[in-house]
Parts: sequence; structure tokens; C-alpha cells
Amino acid sequence: MKRLHRMILGVYIGPLLITFLIVLFLFSMQWLWKWVDDLMGKGLPWDVLAKLIAFATSAFVPAVLPLAVLLSSIMTMGGLGERSELTPMRSAGLGLFRIMAPLMVFVLGLAGFSFYFSNNVLPVANLKFQSLLWDVTRTKPALNLQPGVFFGGLDGFSIRVGEKDDRTGALRDVLIYDHRQPFQTNKTVVRAEKGTMSRSTDGRYLVLTLENGRIYDERGDSPARIGGSLPLLRGRFQREEIRIDLSGMGMKRTDEDLFKDHYKMLTLGQLGYAEDSLALRLRMRMDEQEQHLRSSVLVMRDSTRVAAVAGLDHPPASSGDGSPEVKQQAPWFPIATDKARNAINLLDRMMDDRKDRATQIAKFQVEWHRKLMLAFACVVFFFIGAPLGAIVRKGGMGVPAVIAIVFFLIFHILSYSTEQMVRSGALPAWPGMWISTFVLLPIGVFLTWKAATDSPLFDRDAYDRIWNGFSSLFKPRHAHPPTVQ
Repeated sequence: MKRLHRMILGVYIGPLLITFLIVLFLFSMQWLWKWVDDLMGKGLPWDVLAKLIAFATSAFVPAVLPLAVLLSSIMTMGGLGERSELTPMRSAGLGLFRIMAPLMVFVLGLAGFSFYFSNNVLPVANLKFQSLLWDVTRTKPALNLQPGVFFGGLDGFSIRVGEKDDRTGALRDVLIYDHRQPFQTNKTVVRAEKGTMSRSTDGRYLVLTLENGRIYDERGDSPARIGGSLPLLRGRFQREEIRIDLSGMGMKRTDEDLFKDHYKMLTLGQLGYAEDSLALRLRMRMDEQEQHLRSSVLVMRDSTRVAAVAGLDHPPASSGDGSPEVKQQAPWFPIATDKARNAINLLDRMMDDRKDRATQIAKFQVEWHRKLMLAFACVVFFFIGAPLGAIVRKGGMGVPAVIAIVFFLIFHILSYSTEQMVRSGALPAWPGMWISTFVLLPIGVFLTWKAATDSPLFDRDAYDRIWNGFSSLFKPRHAHPPTVQ
């Protein structure tokens, strides 16, 4: 490798890592703000939260790489142009493609890494992330009694305390509703002046030691009795101990095999196999529905069977006059009306079923094309960013960041819109999932051609000269121009 190539790669890798980490952090924070309400207040260990954030962050790597490539390409080539390092390279006879050759090879390898990550690493990370997120979101909140607020996180109990000492665990004005029995509502109530709260040695039970309290228990077999009376049990106690099971408070892990058939947990080959299987099931389902519809609608039964259904002793006589008397006597009109109504309902259910199955197939198709499209987007964004940086000749995070955000927004809006259209069936997966890259590809080719030919794309004087030449065509010309006397 030549020294010039090593220098260009060294200048490129630094901005690439910085922009990649910054954008990845922003995407991760966006996800964290979305799920923060489901994660807070549950007493989750730090390693569980770290794994959850790491798995969630890995899902953004293929989407972040194109933006990082675009921004770092503009910064690298723009910085070389701003420091007047491109001029001696071009003066020495090096063309633009010769200068960008090491970056092109590096970006192609980066695109291959993006595809490998999406196809091999990301399905495993998504599997672990979805199973862990499922368990975390269904974990009950940690035991945190707030004074004056009812806490219902314990199975079968609702507790409220008037005052609480976090250091000693002392409680005052304790009110407990026992809901362990079905349809019990608030029939069993315990109230104490003071008490203490602690955990058992093994941590499985919450031990409430209450002092100087009362218990009210309304007994009855029926869940509710209107206008009747129920026996009431009242009692006092000086000291009482209540043990509450905390086994349901902890997080329980779910078997990951329950999520492995999801389309985000499959590789390219598995997605193709699953898509073929779903398409085959759809065709078989359509054939079954068609046969069922034919047997319920097609008039292929003899008149004897129709008469038996109508409860007649002999087949009805046919008549072509269509008089009201004939219609009132003919039993086949209500039969035909019921069959037509049933056929319409059947058609509605068939259309809904086919739409749901087609949407499911479209999800697998979208994921299959996404893995290839995001890898190819890295190459497209490089051929937009590198020539644009050579033309603009501005480094740093100012102008390059603005330009990169504009192009990435165009790509993201087009990609999201076309993906939704593919999912709804308005567009096929090919070329629907590739429209965003196909729109940007001609821009990259145009910018590369302009940068390779040193065209003054952003030179204001060049555009002024073109405008003056164009406007001069509409100015009146004098046969004898005035001369200065």
C-alpha cells in the first residue's frame, strides 16, 4: 500500500468512527426515551439493562452505517480540498478515482461487513433483544411504598401507609386490602397504627409486623348481595405478622425459541424459505376457499333436493311469468337470498384472510431486501459524499453535516414510505424496497462525473456567466451602437 493511500485511509477512518458512534448514540437515546417508562422503577440489575441497551443498539448498526459513510466522506474529501491537499495531487497527474481508490475498496469492505452483520449477527441480537424486552416489560414494579399512595404491585394485596422511614423500615397508619380470594373486592381490611417492613432471609417473602390494629372481614358465599346482609367479623390485635409472597415480583426469563420464527430473527436463506412456505400455504388456502365458494354458490342440485330442503312433497313448478303469486308460492327465493347473503359474508372473510396472509409475506420480503439494500446504500452514499466533498471543499462538522442530513432525510423518507407501501401491498418488494437507493444513485453518478471533470458545480461566477449569456439573448441589439465622442 502506498504512503498516499495510507494517509487518505488514516484521514477517513477517524471521522467515520466519530460520526458512527455519535449517530448510533442518538438512535439509541431515541429508543431509550421510547421505552424508559417500561424500564424504570422495576429494580432491574445493571447487567440486564446493559444487555438490553446493547442488543437494541445493534439493531441500528446497518441503518447508521450509510449516514456515517456519507458524512465522513464529505468531511474527508472536503478537508483535503480545504487544506489545498487535493490540488497538488491533481497537479501530479492523479485523477479523482485514483485518489479515492483506497476509500472505494474500504467502503466496499464496509458494505460487505454491513451485509454480514445484518444477515448473521443481527438475527441473533434481535432474538435475544425481543425475548429480554418481553420479560422486562412484563416484570412488575419494584416494591416501593410511597406515603399516602396505594401500592398494588403485590399479588392479592393493596397497601397504603401514612408515613414511612426508609432507614429503619418503620411504618405508620398502615391500611391493607386483601384481594386474594376471587370476587372479594374490599371485604377483608386490616388497619394498624404502626408496623415494620422487612424481607425474609431468602428474600422470597415480605414480612409486615403490625402493632395495635384492627381487622374487618365480611363473610359471604355470593360475590354480591343486593338488599341483604352479610356476617361481619371484627377483631383487634396487639401484634400481627403478615407474610406476602414476592416470587411474582422478579423477572422470569422466557424461552427464546418462542421468538425464533419472527422475520427479524432469520437470515437471508431462512427468509426465502419462510416466504416460499407462506406463499404455498396462501395458494392452498385460496384453492380451498374457491372450492368452498363454488360448492355453496353454484346451482348444481336437482329439483328434488331443493324440494326436500323447502319441505315440499313434490318439486316446484317453474314459471316464467314472474307474477307476485308465483313468487309467493316459490320456496326457492328465500333459499337463494340466504345463499347470496352467506356468499357475500364468505367473500368478505376470504378477502380479509388473503390480505392478512399477503401482509405477512410482505414483511418477510421487506426484511429480505432490507439486508441487501442497506449494504448497497453505503456504496451509493460514498459516491455522493466523496465527490461532493471534493467539490465543496469544506471540512469539519458544519457544511458537511448539513448536506449529509439533507441527503439522509431524503433517503429515510423515501425508504420508510416505500416500505409501508410494500407492506400494504401497493408496491411489490422489488423494486419497492430499492426506490430510495435508485433515486440517489443518479445523483451520485452526476456528482462523481462533475468532480472528476473539475466542473464548477458550486462556483457562483460560473453560474453568473451562464445567466449573463442567457439574458443577453433577450436584450435589443442596435444596428449602430453608440460611440463615445
